Amino acid sequence: MKDLNFKRHRRLRSSDAMRSMIRETFLRKEDLIYPLFVIEGENIKNEVNSMPGVYQISLDLLNDEIQSVVELGIPSVILFGIPAEKDAVGKGAYCDHGIVQKATRQIKESYPDLIVIADTCLCEFTDHGHCGVIENGQIVNDPTLKLLADTAVSQAKAGADIIAPSNMMDGFVAAIRKGLDEAGFEHIPIMSYAVKYASAFYGPFRDAAGSAPQFGDRKTYQMDPANRLEAFREAQSDIEEGADFLIVKPALSYLDIIRDVRDRFNAPIVAYNVSGEYAMIKAAALNDWVDEKRIVLESLTSMKRAGADLIITYFAKDVVKWLNEGK
Repeated sequence: MKDLNFKRHRRLRSSDAMRSMIRETFLRKEDLIYPLFVIEGENIKNEVNSMPGVYQISLDLLNDEIQSVVELGIPSVILFGIPAEKDAVGKGAYCDHGIVQKATRQIKESYPDLIVIADTCLCEFTDHGHCGVIENGQIVNDPTLKLLADTAVSQAKAGADIIAPSNMMDGFVAAIRKGLDEAGFEHIPIMSYAVKYASAFYGPFRDAAGSAPQFGDRKTYQMDPANRLEAFREAQSDIEEGADFLIVKPALSYLDIIRDVRDRFNAPIVAYNVSGEYAMIKAAALNDWVDEKRIVLESLTSMKRAGADLIITYFAKDVVKWLNEGK
């Protein structure tokens, strides 16, 4: 054996202390954004069937949920709204008394230091479930842009710290940036869903938000999962139009895209650990097929290792508790 010439890599794996000393990637509570579904009504806390541990919450119960987020030290939440009524153009999205606007005002009044991110889209508020205006059976781009800008402005007026448009219309960042600036909100950043694929991993979210399309699909505006170079074009356009953050959605099946976007752009990169990814792990864990804590921490660490600065995840509260156990 003395004549063999090989590297002793295991020397640096010999103990917990040694492994911690050379660890390259870290997952922190400051990296996490917690999604919340707020719903019209009273005394409502509906667990989403396909997302155990995730709830639709009415405003009268929202402060208790927010208090738990704040106590854990999670710095930000992203809001999705379920309105009492829907229509063809999603008026509830841009109404000053819409559910997201009311939730934002309530949160900022009680917890002013918590970063509130407003998801800016129409799909949760339209009776057809699409992210844009419908004309002759088609999702039309340009007429949708004004409604998205109006939605962003109303959310900013309500106190949203960040606007997160998720609709994937061409020019949506430019339209929203112009609308915000003209309304005096030059200081409000845009967290763009810049690279959003037409993914099968969104099913449970559509249960939670009631946003499934009533006809067709979203493949004419969300990206083809087979495409890589298209992601660069989309991200570049959003940066040029004024995006401050770039979201890649979904995360686990698109770690290569997260790395590609990280390598090409200096803006903060956000990975969206989406509902289908959450649901699969939860289902497996409930059947004792996987160690939930280990697999979640490994999955989220892989997103950080791929280049994400921030992670939107339904696991955020659990992750902070697990991280605190290790202190």
